[in-house]
Amino acid sequence: MTGMIGYSRRSLLRLGGTVAAGALVLPPAEHPWTGHRDGARREDPREDGRFVALRRAWRDVTAGSGFDAAAEPYRSRLAELGAAAARHREAMRPGTSSLWPGLPFPSFTATPARLRAMARAYALPGTGLTGDAGLAAAVADGVDHYRRRVYAAGAEATGNWWHWRIGVPRALLDAALLTDHHLGERRAGALLEAVDHFAPECVLDDYDGTSTGANRVDLCTVRLLRAVLAADPDGAARAVAALSPVFPHVTEGDGFHRDGSFVQHTWVPYQGTYGASLLSGLATLFAVLRGSPWEVTDPNRQVVLDAVERSFAPFVHDGLCMDLVSGRAVGRRPYGDHARGRAIAAAVLLLGETASAAERARWRSMVKGWALRDAVRPMPRAAEREDLGFHARLVALLNDDGVPAAAEPAGHRLFPESARAVHRGRGWCAGLSMASDRIGHYEHGNGENLRGWHTGSGMLYWWAEGHGDQYSDFFWDTVDPCRLPGTTVSTRRPADGTGEAWGDTRPPGRWVGGATDGRYAAVGQHLTGLESTLEAFKSWFFLDDAVVCLGAGISCADGVPVETVVDNRRTGARLTVDRTAGWAHLEGHGGYVLPCARLRTLREERTAAGRAVTRSYVTLWLDHGADPASAGYFYLLMPGASPDATRARAADPGWVRVLAGSRHRQGVHVPSLGVTAVNFWNGGTAGPLTASAPCAVLVRERGDGTATLTVADPRRDLDELTVTWERPVSAVPRGHPLLTAAATGRRLTLTWGRLADREGASHTVTVRLG
Repeated sequence: MTGMIGYSRRSLLRLGGTVAAGALVLPPAEHPWTGHRDGARREDPREDGRFVALRRAWRDVTAGSGFDAAAEPYRSRLAELGAAAARHREAMRPGTSSLWPGLPFPSFTATPARLRAMARAYALPGTGLTGDAGLAAAVADGVDHYRRRVYAAGAEATGNWWHWRIGVPRALLDAALLTDHHLGERRAGALLEAVDHFAPECVLDDYDGTSTGANRVDLCTVRLLRAVLAADPDGAARAVAALSPVFPHVTEGDGFHRDGSFVQHTWVPYQGTYGASLLSGLATLFAVLRGSPWEVTDPNRQVVLDAVERSFAPFVHDGLCMDLVSGRAVGRRPYGDHARGRAIAAAVLLLGETASAAERARWRSMVKGWALRDAVRPMPRAAEREDLGFHARLVALLNDDGVPAAAEPAGHRLFPESARAVHRGRGWCAGLSMASDRIGHYEHGNGENLRGWHTGSGMLYWWAEGHGDQYSDFFWDTVDPCRLPGTTVSTRRPADGTGEAWGDTRPPGRWVGGATDGRYAAVGQHLTGLESTLEAFKSWFFLDDAVVCLGAGISCADGVPVETVVDNRRTGARLTVDRTAGWAHLEGHGGYVLPCARLRTLREERTAAGRAVTRSYVTLWLDHGADPASAGYFYLLMPGASPDATRARAADPGWVRVLAGSRHRQGVHVPSLGVTAVNFWNGGTAGPLTASAPCAVLVRERGDGTATLTVADPRRDLDELTVTWERPVSAVPRGHPLLTAAATGRRLTLTWGRLADREGASHTVTVRLG
């Protein structure tokens, strides 16, 4: 491969001008768009109105539109973009090993990103370089230089496949399209050949491997951009058709599950990064292709629209996306959870433009609420620097008095397919991360998240009012990775990157999930430690103002102590512990009710490895001793509670009654709420409830003479289940399709049919009390 070496900016511009001037000449020797090789003049397919429209739509949707370039903040941001593009153009020094000094090849991210930024400065108004032929020529020369030196047809793809198939071709194609036809036919043809070499159309033939979920959407986008550059209608049609496998629900592995879970890398819940990328990619394609011959019309696209509220919204809290669905990306940068929340918000607003009026109205209200509540990283200010199109849509939404700001939706959402749960009470929110035979303890890869070992061991995230940065501000860089809140762990420290990469760190436990009626929940995990002999049975009962935490059957033979971490807060707040009364309180955060004689506490300053960053932590934990045989625990977490409320709850032992706390069954009764809930690890009896097999049962007496009884099969293996409630019931006015028998009278006996095929879902019946 030969290159343009060592020429000046002036000569580069002269060369660029020559290319630009001849960009529309079709040489008789070869026509890369049509394949014609004769000397006849033919109509330039690049002038096909359909593709001209697609180019324009791609520019408007991806580079930004809908704003006044002369108004602030757009004027300043566009001027900054133009100034940066001018600096990049001035600094270009194409050589054998780089395009810019200091960015040695392959430079998979930085070099294509600079070229795309320059292309956007050319395409957007108000940059000072809008439509500048010299800038477009510099972009074209840079794209071709990078193509010849790095991304050449026939070159060997080394390192991460993603750069070769998705990252690099998308950036190069994007730059080529934004600068109109300045790349010229021959160089465009060479780029098309390179794309076909590294990301051939056959990558869309089978829906498996690295061509699923978000990756499939990205690959389809690359192939669509390739088709637009080539003005290839058949290629565009094939790229759009290849999106179809993304839409339907799946029962295992990558994609959207019926319970709202989104999984990527087979074993990793991933709404936060891959999921957000998928949603953004589809929103972009739906908008770009709208009204074109290739508009996405697959009826299963509704699954994606439904996923906005079923899959994504539950994990967005006050504008941030919870880390428990972000895989190995959690520690990439401070406040990354807020950045991921903005990415989801931007995708939702864009997707709303091609959704129904009712969906669009709900989503706009929801996003408005997120933006108004995110005081940690105000969404409009961040969007102003990240995405001008999103900023314009968001500001218009915030200024629209006709759109109400939706509040956080109270209640519980359980995701058994991804071993996750989210609960919202008044003024607080919690998220639970577990592991199962289907979901890994954690994901590491590409050197990221090497110490996330215990995030699947029952990590309980929670936010009270004003705590939107609790897990944002260098949390993952400074927290003790062996003392994550809510977890039960062996204190034997694993090696960095323990377990298989990319999320295949699954334990054998199958009883993971629970039952929820949408307001309350009984959630449990049969926990096996990561490369440890640890075993535990953990339960969480989510209520209005508290989470009741139970553990039993905790055993381990690692030769070290085992701990249950009640909490580990990134704060310097004052901790009060009343060991006599059995409660503790962390000022400004919340309270804990527990047998304080066993409670251990620690206040420490922790410094990030290799960084001058230190954060304060307060840790509370229970020490089960070395090699416990059958240890257990019980405590209440009360997010946002005052000292008085915590003290009062500790003084009222009848508020919650533990019905069972063993490795066979764990259950509670809360009279004031009418709630009785049991996780049956084995069939048997706990209080008034009896189950014939392992299951989760939640009963709620409503106070109006009715009650609901909810069951679930977390193990997914029951052909039949019988549950008895020792409570007089006169009728079952609302049955259930899976209910095969119901006996009322002095007690209620319900027999359920095959639950094994229901993916751990909850099933509720309403009864009339007698």
